[in-house]
Amino acid sequence: MRRHTITALCLSALAVPALAGCSTVSSTSPGKASSATAQAHRAAKGAAVSALLSSAELSKRLLDESDLGEGYTRKPQQPQRHDDVTVSGCPALDKLGGDVAVGGSLDFPRKAKASFAYEGGSNSEVAEELYSGTEDNLSKGVGQIFEAMTSCHMYQVLVGATPITVTTRKLPAPRLGDERWSQLLTFTAGGRASVVKQTAVRTGTVVVAVSGSAALVDAHLAKAVDKAHGAP
Repeated sequence: MRRHTITALCLSALAVPALAGCSTVSSTSPGKASSATAQAHRAAKGAAVSALLSSAELSKRLLDESDLGEGYTRKPQQPQRHDDVTVSGCPALDKLGGDVAVGGSLDFPRKAKASFAYEGGSNSEVAEELYSGTEDNLSKGVGQIFEAMTSCHMYQVLVGATPITVTTRKLPAPRLGDERWSQLLTFTAGGRASVVKQTAVRTGTVVVAVSGSAALVDAHLAKAVDKAHGAP
C-alpha cells in the first residue's frame, strides 16, 4: 500500500463530489459553395482540435447554464483539501501512485472545470473538466487511469480517517471523438453509497470529462464535446 497526499476523493478530474459579419457574393454555384463551406468548416474544426488551448481558452468552452437548460445552478469552486490517502486492494492503482491512483486531478497544466447542481435532488449533479495537451500525453494519461481503476472490481481507500469502499464497472462509451472511456463507480462510506458515472472523450488535443449521475452525463456529453471543440 502507498500513502498519498491528494485532493479529497471525488473532487477529481473525473468525478463530482460524492460523499464528502458580411460576405462577398461569388459566382460559385450553390452546390460548390456548399461544398466549399463544408470543407472550410471541417478545416476550422480540425485546427481547433490540433492546437493546444490555454486554461483561459478552455474555460470559455465549458458548458454553462444556458447549455444545460432550466433547473441548473453552477456550484462555486470548493477549496482543495489535501488529505492523506491509503489505497489497498488494487495493485494497478497502487503501482500508479500520485493523484491519478485514486482519481485525483490529471497532471495536465492546461485545464478548466465547472460543476452544476440540478433541482431534481441532492444526487442530481453533473461536472465537466477540460484538458488540453499533446495527443499522446492525453491518450496515455486518461487511458492509464481508466484502465487502472476498472482493473479492480473493488478496492478500499482511506481518506484521512474515513474508510471508503469503491466498486467499479467498465461501461461502453458513445462513439464520439478519437478515443473514449467510461465507467460506473460506487463509493460507500458509513453505510451511505453514491454512484457516479464518468465518461471522457479525446478529440485531437482536447479531452472532455463529464461525470455525475448517469442520466445527466448521458444527456449532456455530446453537447459538451461539441462545445469543447468549437462546434457551432
